[in-house]
Formats: sequence, structure tokens, C-alpha cells
Amino acid sequence: MSTKIEPKRIVIGVSGASGAPYAVRVIELLSRAGVEVHVAISQLGRRLLAEECGISTITNESLAQSGDPSKITVHSGRDMGALIASGSFQHDGMIIVPCSSNTLGALASGITTTLLQRAAAVTLKEGRPLLIAHRETPLSRIDIGNMDTLASAGAAIIPLSPGFYMKPQSVSDLVDFMAARLLDRVGVTHTLPVRWKESGD
Repeated sequence: MSTKIEPKRIVIGVSGASGAPYAVRVIELLSRAGVEVHVAISQLGRRLLAEECGISTITNESLAQSGDPSKITVHSGRDMGALIASGSFQHDGMIIVPCSSNTLGALASGITTTLLQRAAAVTLKEGRPLLIAHRETPLSRIDIGNMDTLASAGAAIIPLSPGFYMKPQSVSDLVDFMAARLLDRVGVTHTLPVRWKESGD
């Protein structure tokens, strides 16, 4: 009889699309759940963390929030020799959150000029889960084609499109909705109240 095993190691990529609060919340929840989190942030991703979350200095503590900073490893976005750049580095999946159209296009074209891109390409070639949490809108036909290419290669395209059936009362509620969907997809348990419930009508 098989039992579900919680993922122990997840890679997070943070690119330059607006939506840094999603990244911080996902990292916080993963580290709080005891998951080993490896983070690669693009140059524009760092800028957005500063502008949208007030995180001007990237540290384990600043990314963990109320999570466990000891579970987080931040890699230099320019270090192509980092652990997560190798297919021999075993992990349970990668989430790019938020994913810009620029990063989307690079991945669909097989371009790996940054650690984030290299880690994602390795995730695909090793057959591990790759979640693309795209945030930009509207979508051009190029974006749609790139999504189709990546989906055909095995990636899951998960647009950052929060639902409203939970009657969100704050921006944090909207962020939690998508953070929960991403954690669900990599099999990490959480207690966020975002499940659909029948009204009984």
C-alpha cells in the first residue's frame, strides 16, 4: 500500500513580472511546512521584491517572513554552477512565481542565460514538475504559443488568476488563493481556507 510522501525540496524562481507578494507567500508557506526551498531570483525580480514587498536586501529571513529561514537557500541569479543548475540535484519540482513573458519566451526557446532559466530547463529535461505562474495580461499570440510549447514539454501553466468564490476581504486573501493552488500542485499540505464548498442551494 503506497502512502503520500511530502516533497522535501522545491526550487522557486522569481522573475520580473509584477506579483512579488505571490513569491514571498509561497516561500513562506513552503518553509513553514518544513520543505527545503532553493530560490533563484532574476535581476528584475529583485527590483520587484524591493518595490512591491519592501525587501531591499534578499536574505533567508526577509523571504521567510513567518516561515523557517533555516529551510531557505538563496542562490545568486548569475551563478550557473549552483546546485540547482544540475540535473543531478534531486528535487520535487520548481515553481516560477511570478513568471514574466520574457522568462516564458526564454524557456520556450531553450535559452538559459540565467540560473533561473537553467534550473527550469533542467527541471523539464529531468521530467520533474515545472509550474509556470504567469502573471502578465493581456496575452499576445506569442505568449500563447510559448505557453503551448512549454505545456507540450511537460510544464504546467498556472496563470495568477485568483478566484472570488471565497469572498476575499483583502489583497492577502487573493494572494493566498493562488499560493494554495501552487502548493496543492506540488503536493505540499496547507491549511489555507480556499477550498470550494457547495452552498447547498
